[in-house]
Amino acid sequence: MSYFADKGPLVADIFSRYPASPQGRRSALMPLLREVQDAEGFVSEGRMAEIAALCGTTATEVRSVMSFYSTYHTVPTGQYHLQVCSTLMCALAGSDELWDELVHELDVQPGEVSPDGRFSVQKVECLGSCGTAPMMQINDEGYYENVTRSKCHRLLAELCQGRKPAPDNPVPVTVLDDGRQLLASGERAGAGVGSLTPLTGGNA
Repeated sequence: MSYFADKGPLVADIFSRYPASPQGRRSALMPLLREVQDAEGFVSEGRMAEIAALCGTTATEVRSVMSFYSTYHTVPTGQYHLQVCSTLMCALAGSDELWDELVHELDVQPGEVSPDGRFSVQKVECLGSCGTAPMMQINDEGYYENVTRSKCHRLLAELCQGRKPAPDNPVPVTVLDDGRQLLASGERAGAGVGSLTPLTGGNA
């Protein structure tokens, strides 16, 4: 069944945000993807084709847009989708070890959902919280920062009990005037711009 068949006003509202041109219709692709994923947890091949038809493009182009952003999923995800930042700063701070701990404890791999439907895992590109690495995001709702092995176990224990721990930082992350992050606890994290020094001894 078509997802948007009975959602004419919603589709019209999304398209009204963009120019009334072929290029404008294609610009609506991302909010249409988000609408489907928020409702169904992922975007299937059928939904990609449906969105492509609405936007006047191809399912291949829709998939190519999705592949650029780790926020979109082409396979079902669990109730708690755990995303571990895998870029350099988090890797140096221990994100590889965090990832190993997650997949070992949950016995789930990327693209899989745990048998109880509760957990799925994913490595993602930079989530913009380098000062509090290693970190992970649960669903799209908040950041869990400085995730040590013991903290990882505490978070998983809470989630296994059906209780979602409050994130250390909501999304979007608050950045202060001095360049440091402000955690939900009120604690300042990371290095500020005052710690930067000019480059010397070479051509800039």
